[in-house]
Amino acid sequence: MSYLLHIDSSALGEASFSRQVAQSFRDQWEGPVVHRDLAASPVPHLSAAGVTARVTEPALHTPEQAKALAIQDELIDELLGASAYLFTVPMYNLSMPSVFKAWLDQIIVTGRTMISGGLSPVAGRPAVLISARGGGYGPGTPNEGFDYVVPTLEAVLGHDHLLGLDVTTVISELTMATTNPAMSSLLPLHEASLAAAHDKARTLATTFGKQRAA
Repeated sequence: MSYLLHIDSSALGEASFSRQVAQSFRDQWEGPVVHRDLAASPVPHLSAAGVTARVTEPALHTPEQAKALAIQDELIDELLGASAYLFTVPMYNLSMPSVFKAWLDQIIVTGRTMISGGLSPVAGRPAVLISARGGGYGPGTPNEGFDYVVPTLEAVLGHDHLLGLDVTTVISELTMATTNPAMSSLLPLHEASLAAAHDKARTLATTFGKQRAA
């Protein structure tokens, strides 16, 4: 069965702006969804057992290697079974939440999802990356050049030498304007950014749905 794989990583639950925008996508999506909430149920960080299990004959696996490989296999099978992807990844301290990085390290495996000299089995499949951040990081802003979330994930998720997904990014900025009095003058800009993100998410869900039905 083909489905949308939704990977959530915000720790804020319903208060999360990235989750709220992702919900706009989900509300417009027609079809089955597999949802993995990494904040509620984190996957383990990659261990020595997980790395060595990939290059050790199964008959020679230790119990620790077998357990680590079973986790990787579950996550990779879930990735491979999807026809489209929704990633909810806010900015924490200029980077991605550690739970999402742990998930990436578990699912990027040479010979399974990353093919040396070839394309990943998920290459070309559509993906939406939804991110939110407390400030502004675009050209001309004081924080320009300090976004280590979106450029990194667009490379990891979208580069042909890695997963090769067809990634579209949706960003809501200046979220701290809702709680920081020093940023109150930026609240209209945040509200416009958030509204545009919701609109783009809904449009992408409709577009994905049409592509899926074609």
